[in-house]
Formats: sequence, structure tokens, C-alpha cells
Amino acid sequence: MAASIGLVAFLMLAGIALDRSFAETAQNNLRQRLKSYAMAYADNIDFGRDGSLYTPEVGPDPRFHRPGSGLYAEVVLPDGHWASLSAEGPLLPEAYGMLSPREERFEGPLRITQLDGSQGEVYRYGIGLVWGERGPEAEFPYTIYVMEDTQTLDAQVRVFRGALWMNLGSAGLILLLLQALILQWSLRPLQRVIAELTKVQRGQLQRMSERHPRELEPLTDSINALIDSERENLERQRNTLADLAHSLKTPLAVLRTQLDAGASEEALRQELDAQLRRMNDLVSYQLARAASSGHKLFSAPVPIESTAEEIVRGLEKVYARKGVLCEFDIAPRAQFYGEAGDLQELLGNLLENAFKWANRRVVLTARPGPTAPNRRAGLLLAVDDDGPGIAPEDVAKVLQRGVRGDERVQGHGIGLSIVQDLVRDYRGELHVTRSEELGGARFEVVLPPGL
Repeated sequence: MAASIGLVAFLMLAGIALDRSFAETAQNNLRQRLKSYAMAYADNIDFGRDGSLYTPEVGPDPRFHRPGSGLYAEVVLPDGHWASLSAEGPLLPEAYGMLSPREERFEGPLRITQLDGSQGEVYRYGIGLVWGERGPEAEFPYTIYVMEDTQTLDAQVRVFRGALWMNLGSAGLILLLLQALILQWSLRPLQRVIAELTKVQRGQLQRMSERHPRELEPLTDSINALIDSERENLERQRNTLADLAHSLKTPLAVLRTQLDAGASEEALRQELDAQLRRMNDLVSYQLARAASSGHKLFSAPVPIESTAEEIVRGLEKVYARKGVLCEFDIAPRAQFYGEAGDLQELLGNLLENAFKWANRRVVLTARPGPTAPNRRAGLLLAVDDDGPGIAPEDVAKVLQRGVRGDERVQGHGIGLSIVQDLVRDYRGELHVTRSEELGGARFEVVLPPGL
């Protein structure tokens, strides 16, 4: 509607501008035509020695000799006046008077009374001249006025206006129809997106297709990412509840067996204490797993340095006896787009693992990661230590849940698996290699560009 109104307004303004330009051009042409009549009279006018005026018998246009024809000529002298035959009968406007030599005057429309008594209008052109063919002592100043009825000019303007507005109207209708077709064609991809989204809501489709114009790709990609994230969260919740239920079945079964077997009170107390601790560990583990999994889309950036400093301060207290020094190499433009808790889990587990195995030094590196058009930059996080490192053949085993790199070192073996789950949730990659700078292990996390 806005485009249609704008188009109609543009055509109207264009029509008004063209109409005004044509009217001005027609008036200028009329002025030039009246001037040519006046100069034609000037070329054939003669004066006697006594100042008497001699006009040509045949004027520049036959209408000058037809009374009331609409084309009139007048010659004004200092002490006299002459009018063409066509001026006999109509009541013409009073002459302006003598004009200075070479002075021109164009005016109108001026009212006249025609032969039949009706009112009319004329345009009048006047020019001041001096006749002096016999020397300066015999010069005669005079002024020629030529008038023409406005009907001729009005007829031209009416014809032009009729053709102009008819053509503009036709062009406007064609353009409006063409615009409607173009808009319908242009919005067809958006209509397909709405239709696909409706099918997704009704469960007829699993996700949006990828066959859309590039202008709509950010929208469909965001919808698909939201759908995938919600489904992953739902699946994760179901898996967590299933895992928790399955894990609690064994301790409960043990307790039920002890009760049914009629164990002594002391033995039952010890078994109850052991199984309760086991269930508490299982619940804590599943809650930690649920809390550290998944992330929200379109999250605000989370500062990396302040989060890392808070974690390192706590780790330095825990590992104070080792005297490990943690260094930061964080680029100012490096940002983590996600949940603050996810960043804490990610850095916390990586740094704690590094502090646990390091001899003296740990280095945390943060750099902007991969980029993509219309997306936020990714992130590269790396933690290096100067510990013994990890053999390439042991990397897969270390990343398994519940497996520790060394059974003599205290821990549950789930920290690195949590890191791996987090990286997977953010669709990133986790690389475990040997640190070229410190010689120990290097855990490198690469997160892709975000929405």
C-alpha cells in the first residue's frame, strides 16, 4: 500500500511538473509568435513628413483583417492611435501607453468584450520602437501591441493535459499491476517460509529446508538452530532422567536385598550409609551434567578474563603447595557468546586439569576464532601446562567419562568429559596435543561463528 501510494504521488507530482512546464513553454511560444507579428508590422510601417502613419495593406496573418478574429494589432503614437481591422467591434483593453525604445512587455490574460458581447481574455505583447529612416531630425517613436485570444493557448493546454493525464493514468495502472506482480513474486519465498514453519509447528516437518534465498538464510538458520537446540535440550533432559533412574536402581536394589535378608542393624547401617553416599554422588553428577549441557542461542558476550581470574584465584589456593603460576594471553576482541555457567565449567575444568598436572606454569590463551558473513566471530581457547603431557594413544581414553589419566591422582574423571560435552553442545572442536611452548599437554577448544 505504501509503495502504491508513493507511486501514485510520484506520478501526480510528475504530471503537475510537466503540465506547468508545458504551460510555461506554450506561453513563451505565444510571446515569440506575437513578437514576430509585431516585428513584421514594424518592417512595413512608414511615416510621412508630417508624422502620418502608413500601415501595410496586407498584415502578417489574414486574421488581422477579419473583425473579431481573435488576433489584434495596435500602434500607439505620441499623438495618435491605429488598430487593425480585426479590432473593430471587440472592446479591447486600454493600451498601456508608449514604451521606451526596445522595451518589451508581455502580459495577460486581460479581459475583453467580444463582438457578441461575451467576455473573453487575451494575451498582449508590446514593444517600443523608433522610426528614423530620414535621419535623427525625423525620428518618430511608436509602440506596437499585438493581442491574441487565450482560446488558442487554452486549447493547446487542454489537449496536452488530456493526453498527459490519460497517458500517466495508463502508465500508473500498468505500474501498479506490475508492482503487485513483482511484490507477489518477491514475497513468494517468505510465503514458503511461513508455510514450512506452519508444517514444523504441526509436526509435519522436522526442520526448515535449506532451499531459500540468501536474504532469508539468516532467518531460516536461526529457526533451525532454535529447533535443534530445543530438541537437544528435551532429549538431554530425558536422557538425564533416564540415566539418574537407572543409576539409582542398583543402590535401591541393594538396600532392598539387605532388608529382605534380615541383616543386622550395624550391617544395615553401614550399607545404608554407603549406598546413600553413592546415591548422593550419582545425583550430584547428573545435576552437574544437566547444568553443564546445552546453551542458549543469541546470548550476550561473557568476559573471559574476569571469569578466568576468579577461577585461577580459587585454584591457586587449592594448589598452593605446588606454587603453580598461571599466565594469561587474552586478546581484547576475544569474547565468549553463551552462558556464563558454561564458560565457568569450560575454563574451570580445563584450568583445574592443568593445575593438577602442571609442575610450575600454566598458560591460558584466548583469541578470536573463525569468522563467517553475518555471524559473530568464533573463539579459540587453549590451556597449556608444563606437566608430563598426554600420549596421542591415550587421548581418547582420557576424554571418556569416569576415566582418570592416573588412578593415583584424586578425582572423578568426569571433568574433561564435561568439557567435551560442552564443546559438542556449542558445535565446536576439542583438540588435545603436546604444548610446543611448555612441553606438557595442550587442550585447545575451537568454537565456530555464532548466530
